[in-house]
Amino acid sequence: MNDFNKIITKPSLIVLKNICEENIKKMTEKAIASKCIFRPHFKTHQSAKIGELFKKYDVNKITVSSISMAQHFTLYGWSNILVAFVFNHREIDVAKELNKKIKLYLIADSTQTVRFLAQNIKQEINLYVKIDTGNHRTGVDIDDFNSLDIIIDEIKKHRNINLIGFLGHCGHTYYAKNKNEIINIWNTTLIKMKILKNRYSSIFNELIVSLGDTPSCNIISNFYGVDEVRPGNFVYNDLMQIKLGTCTYNDIAVLVACPVVSINKNKKQIVIYGGAIHFSKEHILNENGEIIYGIVSKINNGIIEPTKDCYLTSLTQEHGIVSCNSLFINSINIGDIIYVIPVHSCLTNNQLLNSIFYY
Repeated sequence: MNDFNKIITKPSLIVLKNICEENIKKMTEKAIASKCIFRPHFKTHQSAKIGELFKKYDVNKITVSSISMAQHFTLYGWSNILVAFVFNHREIDVAKELNKKIKLYLIADSTQTVRFLAQNIKQEINLYVKIDTGNHRTGVDIDDFNSLDIIIDEIKKHRNINLIGFLGHCGHTYYAKNKNEIINIWNTTLIKMKILKNRYSSIFNELIVSLGDTPSCNIISNFYGVDEVRPGNFVYNDLMQIKLGTCTYNDIAVLVACPVVSINKNKKQIVIYGGAIHFSKEHILNENGEIIYGIVSKINNGIIEPTKDCYLTSLTQEHGIVSCNSLFINSINIGDIIYVIPVHSCLTNNQLLNSIFYY
C-alpha cells in the first residue's frame, strides 16, 4: 500500500487481481461442473486487463451492456458478444457494422424491435427475447404467453433472425431479505423459464435459457437447468453482496483510494476527496440502521480488512465525510490516503475508469 500512497493524487480504484482471479476461477468451475455456458458480464470491470484473466480460464463468450462496450472489447480480441440491453434503434448503423465483424447477439422485447432489426440488418441476426422475471424493468412478463406468442410469430416471419432463446435478469434479488429468498427467486424463475423454452421448442431448435445476477450466481450451488449464466458483479463484489450474504470480505477485490483533505477530531469526522461522482449514491444500512456509502478498510496480506466503526456516511459531489472512531482518526493526517469499500462496484468502477491501479 505504501507504493499507492506515493502515487495516488485523486480518487482511484484499487483492484486486487489475485482476489479477482479467484472469483473468476470459482464461477468458471461452477459453470463447467453444471455443463452451462459461462458468458460473464463485463460491465462491472470494463477492463481489458481483467478480460485477460477470463481468457486464462478459456472463457470466450462475454456479455456487455451497450453497443459501444461491444465495440471496445472487439479491439481486444473478443468476437462472441451479447449486448444485454434491449436494442436501441438509434444505434442500428453501428450494430450493422459490428454484426459483420463478430458473432453479435442482441435482445428485443417487442414486435417493433424484431421487425426493425430484420428490415435493417440483412445478415443473420442472433436474437434473444428479453423476459421480465420480476425486476419489472424491461422484457415480456414471464407469465404473459399471449404477448410472447405475438413476438414469436413476428420472429417466424423473418428468415434472417436466429432466435437463440429467452434471457432474464433477476435484479430483484438485490432487494431480497436473506439468502433463502434469493434461492427461491432463482428456483421459481428457472421453472418458469424452462416452461417458455419447452413451449416453443417445437418451433425453434435448441433454444436456451439465459440467466444472470450475481446474488443468485454467488450462492446457488450449481446451475443445473440453466443453459447460460451471465453474472458480472461477482468479479469484484462489494458491500451490497456482503449485505445480502452472498460473499465475504475475503471475496471483495476493489477499494477506492481517497486523499484526506480535512479532519475534525471533535466531530470524529474525516473529509476525503471522494464524493458522489466517484462512489455514486448507492447506499446500504449498517448494523445500527444508519445509511452508509462505504466502509473504511485496509489490505492485510492481500485480503481486504474492514476497520471497525469507520463509515463513509455522507456524500456531496466531490466531498465524502467519514465518521470514525477515536483510534482511527488519531492515526490519520491531512494528505494521507484512506481506502473505502464501495457499496456498488459496478457504478464506482464506471466512475473511476480513468484512474485504476492493480494490486
